[in-house]
Amino acid sequence: MKKRFVSSMYLYQGKAVQNLNDLTVINEDPLSLAKYYDENGVDEILIFDLSKGDQEHDHTIDQIKEICEAVEADVIGAGNIKRMEDVKKLLYAGCKKVALNFELESNVEITQEVSQKFGKNKILACFGKVETIFDHLKTANEFLSGLILLNPHVIHEVNEITKLPCLIFIGQIALNKLIEVLGEENVSGLTGNAINDNATEITALKDLCMQNGIEVERLTPAFSWEQLKKGENGLVPVVVQDYRTLEVLMVAYMNEEAYEQTLKTGKMHYYSRSRQSQWLKGETSGHFQFVRSLSADCDFDTILAKVNQIGVACHTGARSCFFNEIAKKEYEEADNPLQVFEEVFAVIKDRKVHPKEGSYTNYLFDKGIDKILKKLGEEATEIVIAAKNPNPNEIKYEISDFLYHCMVLMAEKDITWEEITQELANR
Repeated sequence: MKKRFVSSMYLYQGKAVQNLNDLTVINEDPLSLAKYYDENGVDEILIFDLSKGDQEHDHTIDQIKEICEAVEADVIGAGNIKRMEDVKKLLYAGCKKVALNFELESNVEITQEVSQKFGKNKILACFGKVETIFDHLKTANEFLSGLILLNPHVIHEVNEITKLPCLIFIGQIALNKLIEVLGEENVSGLTGNAINDNATEITALKDLCMQNGIEVERLTPAFSWEQLKKGENGLVPVVVQDYRTLEVLMVAYMNEEAYEQTLKTGKMHYYSRSRQSQWLKGETSGHFQFVRSLSADCDFDTILAKVNQIGVACHTGARSCFFNEIAKKEYEEADNPLQVFEEVFAVIKDRKVHPKEGSYTNYLFDKGIDKILKKLGEEATEIVIAAKNPNPNEIKYEISDFLYHCMVLMAEKDITWEEITQELANR
């Protein structure tokens, strides 16, 4: 089991506070705090919703959604869960997992329902007393993928009754003790102040773990730097590609140090030929590139990096460095369905911001949600009717109409194709 370093955040009245029992504000902007943890290499971010009242709760869900969209680390949502609908809100906001509070009987009661609805792999449980998990052991083992232990002192007792992986809350801790705790078979990782207060040392802590034979989340290369063929300058060119759209973003160069730092941190490092120095992409701009995969070509003299690009890749502010068109032959760009969807959706979103006289899209936006839904229902019916006819072209046209109206609805409700495709991929 690879051990994980997880930062913890507590949201109350729109701000990040100290912890579950101390509502002292530590950051007015939770998004900036989440980015700070993310940029320092935490594996996950555990966020507790401490809001009071429905309005504040909805605002906190929006904040969590914003954080999920902005960070590379997976987000675990917790707190303020009263029914299945609250679990659904957190997952739909982008949380990879949700933690139920097993100290509340009402949360235990919905465990089976949410586990079967959303998948066992997405459901965890928080608890502080070993008696709590003992009393609900059958439910935990059958419907949970892991535990979050608020009291680290009972880990040995928990290990005796269940083999579920445990994420442990730890305050300040000596390095030798940290290694000892992570060495426990059932411990999946650490969270709490031990991680929050030492966020800038995550890479060093992972190094320490590896030196002690403890596996951590880190890229493991199939090929060493020595196996790559270098140019006359001792560098290897790197072609950088967006992992979602496969758009080529930029070309840069690596030396051995950049190669090793990329593997160690999971963020793209390069060697600048003009500055004759090492370069972490995004260090000054915040436009980091998080590694999804690294591949060598057939001759081992070029690297293809598929990345999650934060912000833009080019120093000019362009998304890609390749925007100076030299020559072009007209061709259909229908081979990449996602690209077509994104291009049409971009036009629809632009119409909403910059209305155009006579635009049917603007007519729908002006008429409002009821008109959009009415048209969507009509188009769905047209698909059913077309499907009963022998001509396959007819259903093609009707599905296209339906998808267009779907995109108008998405723009109206501020939903992106990325959110839709991610949700489909998770099913």
